[in-house]
Amino acid sequence: MFSQYFGHYLLNRGLITNEQLQDVLEFQEKVHVKFGVIAVDKGLMTPSQVEEVHEKQKQMDKRFGEIAVELGYLTEEQVEELISHQKQGHLYLAQALIDRGYMSMEEFSSALNEYKKEYSLSTEDFEEIQSGNIETLVENILTKGHEDIREKFGSYISLFAKNMIRFIDRQTFLEISENLQQAKWLASQEILGSPSLFTAIAAEDEALLYIASKYAEENLTEIDELAKDAFCEFLNLHNGIYLVNMSNWGTELSMNPQKLEENVKVSGEFVTITVKTQKGTFHLLLSANPEKVEVQ
Repeated sequence: MFSQYFGHYLLNRGLITNEQLQDVLEFQEKVHVKFGVIAVDKGLMTPSQVEEVHEKQKQMDKRFGEIAVELGYLTEEQVEELISHQKQGHLYLAQALIDRGYMSMEEFSSALNEYKKEYSLSTEDFEEIQSGNIETLVENILTKGHEDIREKFGSYISLFAKNMIRFIDRQTFLEISENLQQAKWLASQEILGSPSLFTAIAAEDEALLYIASKYAEENLTEIDELAKDAFCEFLNLHNGIYLVNMSNWGTELSMNPQKLEENVKVSGEFVTITVKTQKGTFHLLLSANPEKVEVQ
């Protein structure tokens, strides 16, 4: 996920174009090999074992390696070996930028150093972000300057980013934006307890179909009941894992059934997180005061 953030940093400073950014991110996607694929390729796990771990990830917020160790399919040492194959994401980005002539190595190194300074990233923080620590990225980059949002929603946003990467799109990029006012499709669900939350994802047709297709694991081309259900179920899945996390931390919550509404206006007290994917943009809406959110 770091490559997406650093790539947008380069874009926003005019060091590369949007076309160049998409090109190098696509290159990185081709180079990146999923953890389970590496495990099977090395003869450490079978395809059915990998699928079992993936199913477990729909129930709990744990990394592939953690679950594989708990199930007895991998040792801690084997997990560390496999992780080493996935830690060099920024190097793939650098290689693509340099190979295609978009930047020189000196330009890349200079921009990377400026990036670390701008976000006050320590060596430890940077290594954590490189290795896929979403919480550190959310705390130090995504919510920098938005301490109130971090305090109220940091753990929820971190988990949402993880679940987007796990189930929908590895190239997910999140940023805090101005509040959404209208939505073509709005899947919402209220989390009950203390703290209560209003949660929703708002999308246009293309983004809805993309999320639904990825979640349902089939190519959906029209917004029918299957697509609508899959779109809503992704939110429900995410919130279910969030409730498990909160329970593990000593807070018991429940949630209402999710619902889907079309062509609505949203007003009141909430924050909007813009979520960019390879196939369009959608929005995550959150409020710590559900009674102050109006959907009509």
